[in-house]
Amino acid sequence: MYIYRRVVVKIGSNVLTRKDGTLDITRMSALVDQMAELHKAGLEVILVSSGAVAAGRSEIQASRKLGQVEQRQLYSAIGQAILINRYYDLFRDHNIVCGQILTTKENFADRRHYLNQKNCMEVMLENKVIPIVNENDTVSVTELMFTDNDELSGLIAGMMNAEVLLILSNVDGIFKGHPDDPEAELIEEILPKQELRQYISADRSSTGRGGMRTKYNIASKLAKEGIRVIIANGKKDNIIPDLFSPKPRNKHSLFLPAEKTSAIKKWIAHSEGFAKGEVHINQGCTEALTQAQASLLPVGIERIEGEFEKGDIVRVIDHEGRQIGVGMIRCDSNAARSIIGSKGQKALIHYDYLYLE
Repeated sequence: MYIYRRVVVKIGSNVLTRKDGTLDITRMSALVDQMAELHKAGLEVILVSSGAVAAGRSEIQASRKLGQVEQRQLYSAIGQAILINRYYDLFRDHNIVCGQILTTKENFADRRHYLNQKNCMEVMLENKVIPIVNENDTVSVTELMFTDNDELSGLIAGMMNAEVLLILSNVDGIFKGHPDDPEAELIEEILPKQELRQYISADRSSTGRGGMRTKYNIASKLAKEGIRVIIANGKKDNIIPDLFSPKPRNKHSLFLPAEKTSAIKKWIAHSEGFAKGEVHINQGCTEALTQAQASLLPVGIERIEGEFEKGDIVRVIDHEGRQIGVGMIRCDSNAARSIIGSKGQKALIHYDYLYLE
């Protein structure tokens, strides 16, 4: 009946909240019923859920005016308890156990932490437990925050080697124009590397931190890594089982996947935010990297910027100053500088540890 085995479902704040900003328990219950149907059919379901801040805000009135970070910390600390308890009770009605994963962006920067997190979720799925993932807003501060839960869901989908990521919003997908414009056309299929930024609105959700631009960026990156991404309206009845069936009836935008990439490259692809330095390359090196499966050799390097250690993530900058990829460097910055332009040296970034955009 269903065409996938392992799926990630991301539910946005604008799906889980009412107009007054409080948690929509009726909608939440309907979505749990749908995910329970998938689980009983044998699918491995990972849920990335927003809504904690909204749940906390409806529970308490702050004693003084709070800053943006303080609000998120206070409301999420309260709201996470409310949200996970709601999910626990709703899934228990279906005799399904769920468990909470609170994570931070730092957990994706370190490969060991990354694998520990992955192993935890693998054990949960092995034991038929549905992981419910959210950012740990109580300890995340501005510079260490995910852009929003769209970014987090993309990282989880890549880490867990999901076949598909379903992002549920309050619109049917990506439109050529503003979704509220009746003349705007829904883009139903997006090919790998197809450029659609000119159509994407920069508007953000009133209840969350994200918007369609973030969804597009995450979906495009995952599609390049070989993971399907669907953006659809989470307020439509039975939307989740329908979209995972062979012939979906509901409108949606589908990002078609390219060939699968390795697990280590998926991690590197999403580690750009943790890059410690830059490797600037000449035109010949740029052409070699972009036209064939080549490693980055010292002979093609013009200069090194920043300080880094062996195994750190660095950005690769072409001869025109554009970032073309990220990779894991095999030596520290001092050693890298000592062999700039040298022939007959080992690769500074091997192809297996190089992700090109």
